[in-house]
Amino acid sequence: MYFVYLIECGDQTIYTGITTDVARRLAEHAKGVGSHYTAARGAIKVLYSEEHPDRSSALKREAEIKRWARAKKLALAGMGM
Repeated sequence: MYFVYLIECGDQTIYTGITTDVARRLAEHAKGVGSHYTAARGAIKVLYSEEHPDRSSALKREAEIKRWARAKKLALAGMGM
């Protein structure tokens, strides 16, 4: 099982990624070892996650979401537009 997730960063940007364990991945991001993007900006909290049956479908969904505007990502996370 894979998950696509959105994380709010310290500068209020939104990071999108995939993982097999959302809690572990947030902890990695918070320690600064998750990615260069979150290491530079800090990871605050998970805004949203969704399950996918395999890595391929998770990667496709991640790519789709990354193309979205911030307002659409926030709407997905249930935070309004």
